[in-house]
Amino acid sequence: MKKTISFIIAFIITLSSFTQDLQRPKLVVGIVIDQMRWDYLYRYYDRYATNGGFKRLLSQGFSCENTMIPYTPSLTACGHTSIYTGSVPAITGITDNIWWDKEQNRSVYCTEDNSVKSIGSTDAAGQMSPRNLLVTTICDELRLATNFRSKVIGIALKDRGAILPAGHSADAAYWYDNATGDWITSSYYMKELPKWVKNFNEQKLVDKYFQQGWNTLYPANTYVQSDEQNKPYTSKPLGAAFPYDLKKFTGKNYDIIDVTPYGNTLTVEFAKAAIVYGELGVDDYTDFLTISFSSPDYIGHTFGPNSIEEEDNYLRLDKELGDLLDFLDTKVGKDQYTLFLAADHGVSHVPGFLKEHNIPTGNFDMTAAANAMNNFMNSKYGISNIVVGSFNYYQFTLNYQAIDSAKLNADEIKKDLIGYLLKQPGVAKAFAPDKLLEIPLNARIKDMFINGYYPKRCGDIQVILDPQWLPGFSNGGTTHGMWNPYDAHIPLLWYGWGIKQGKLNRETYMTDIAPTVAALLHIQMPSGCIGKVIPEVMK
Repeated sequence: MKKTISFIIAFIITLSSFTQDLQRPKLVVGIVIDQMRWDYLYRYYDRYATNGGFKRLLSQGFSCENTMIPYTPSLTACGHTSIYTGSVPAITGITDNIWWDKEQNRSVYCTEDNSVKSIGSTDAAGQMSPRNLLVTTICDELRLATNFRSKVIGIALKDRGAILPAGHSADAAYWYDNATGDWITSSYYMKELPKWVKNFNEQKLVDKYFQQGWNTLYPANTYVQSDEQNKPYTSKPLGAAFPYDLKKFTGKNYDIIDVTPYGNTLTVEFAKAAIVYGELGVDDYTDFLTISFSSPDYIGHTFGPNSIEEEDNYLRLDKELGDLLDFLDTKVGKDQYTLFLAADHGVSHVPGFLKEHNIPTGNFDMTAAANAMNNFMNSKYGISNIVVGSFNYYQFTLNYQAIDSAKLNADEIKKDLIGYLLKQPGVAKAFAPDKLLEIPLNARIKDMFINGYYPKRCGDIQVILDPQWLPGFSNGGTTHGMWNPYDAHIPLLWYGWGIKQGKLNRETYMTDIAPTVAALLHIQMPSGCIGKVIPEVMK
């Protein structure tokens, strides 16, 4: 009897030790900064606040200094998806923000879903869901691991920045309705907005931000990392230069908030409300909050990486991140949450700026190229609609119905068009993606294009432009999307529970984030994961 009792006591002690050893944070916070080049961590480092976000994460957390995107195109939907799935477009099916779907024979937006209804809006802005995503995210795996007792919420101004990270089984994803200035969702998640979201919307914070206007945080002449204002090659949706009067947009142009730092402020305030009223990090089950800051992308596209607007945006974002970290320390508990910060892609300098400084650059107008290709085909074969569009970045899709009706050979058509493209200024390579293995191309770059190729949602002819060459812009500005380091080298910072302090210089990848989180939480990797755990990050 005594032996039995001793055995039971020993078993209970062993079991207790095991459960104590299997610890998890109360909350995981995933932050994606839409369009943050890695060098922004250090370009503005001297001006970041000591108690702000970036210096705190760098000094008290862990930085993976050489984190790369392992695929093309380096775009918003693909990047958010890759971070949270540990996978690539060739597997996730999210090949672009918008793609030409060969099965449906039409243009498809990455999160569109006409089977659901807008919740919190009367327009179509809420007809969105993650159904186009073919795999699970790390948030889905957390939900599965806890039998759906863990809570997951996704937040971003952009619908795709909220929906794709949160995954299929999220409790909620919320995004911004540019028509009304409200946070909304879809019937995929719920039948009506929670009361706390309605109360938040009733504050009309955007109108209050408009009243403040946007001026530089510090005197404009101290922004030594930036170019002078009012350059002809930048867009000017707010006016010519600082200070920007935003009062004229009050009550009507709610989309303008996207291209100001107040978009970040709005996102942080909504995230705080989601933590409190969504009751995240309050029980024994790890919750997950995904936050994407969309405004840096709008500001970067509009003004470019060397603008005062971009520098001011990041100095303000640093303060917003510091405020968010303070809030998490108070509400969830210091060292009770794990946080990572990454970006979905980088960005190129504005071509006009590069030209001023004698750096090779140029614009390649995809729409004009598609029209010219059709004219070329018409002169040779008498058919003018062979190229149906350039809906995927740097790709052209063929009209196979027209080709078959004319009894033409598709391979010969591709060969002719590729030959035409290779003669155009700025085109470094042109090839059929399904023949990629046969193309003489740098192995690293070739792997990136293979990782981005999902045949049903990709074009038939791929173009690689010369470095610093971009698609054409009629109103100035810049973009991203290619394999080059300015688009593909991103920050990756870790902080909080389970994280070491330090820095890693070996190459890591965007796809390594999800499996590392899985290892920290002792849960399964997402279903399409090809990334590897970064062991140096973890205590």
